[in-house]
Formats: sequence, structure tokens, C-alpha cells
Amino acid sequence: MPRFGRLRPPWLRAPHTGISNDRRRKIENQCNSNGRSRDGHTALTDGTLEFDLVIPGELGGPGGDGANPEKLFALGYSKCFLGALRVGAQQLKTKVPEGSMVSATIGMGPRTEGGFAITAALDDYLPGNTEAEAQHLVEATHCICPYSNSIRRRLT
Repeated sequence: MPRFGRLRPPWLRAPHTGISNDRRRKIENQCNSNGRSRDGHTALTDGTLEFDLVIPGELGGPGGDGANPEKLFALGYSKCFLGALRVGAQQLKTKVPEGSMVSATIGMGPRTEGGFAITAALDDYLPGNTEAEAQHLVEATHCICPYSNSIRRRLT
């Protein structure tokens, strides 16, 4: 298993406080969900993707096989960040090494102030890069990746 470097900027642990209403967006997807709370069915309205959701045992649900919002967020964030690494590398006039990987760890739990918050951490594997080169690229990429930007700006 490759060794990952961990980068956990403090803004990656910011709680959700709103939704962006930027009219310059290039892509938009719509989803319908049903069920009692975090369980039930969710599907994109264009029919291309759908999931049955389960409440994890750690949150008082039955657990078991199935998706939950944090799993879906982890999939999207890691793949988006990997793509953004390529843009960042292009801007820095370097390349993303072949075999690079990004692993996202997304958590959710209660806040001391009440309510709940999401935590996010990315592990990056950039073979052949020095730690300083990798760190520089990852920091630049956090300014490019829409997931990182949304978390940092609390989705406003």
C-alpha cells in the first residue's frame, strides 16, 4: 500500500452554513431523496445514478451495506481533487506523477455548539515528488478544487 502524506488545513473542518447561488456555474445536478432521515432512496433526476441509503450503526441506525452522504462526499472529493491536481500542476509548470492517488476521509459528528459538522482530510500519494514539491502542489490545488473551496468558504 502506498504511503500517503496527510494535509488537514483547519478550514477543512468548517461546518456547512449555506449554499452558493453563483450564476456562473458550468454544471448543475438535481437529486430527489425520500425516507425518514438519512435512510431511504436518493437518485439524480436525470436517472444516471441512484442509491439506497442506510444510517450507519455509529449514528444509531442498522448499519450494513449501503451508501450514506459521507461516503458519497468522499468519492466526489477524492476524484475532484485528483483532477484539480492536474490543473494545479499545469499552473505550476510541473506534472502529476503517474500512479498518483488521493484518498478522502470524511467524518460527521456532533458539534459542541449543537448540531452536526463534517470533517474532511485528504491523503495524497505523489510518487517521485519530494515532500516539499508535493506540499506545494497540494496547497495550490486546494485553491482550485471546488470541494476545498466550498468547505473553506462554508458553502457560501
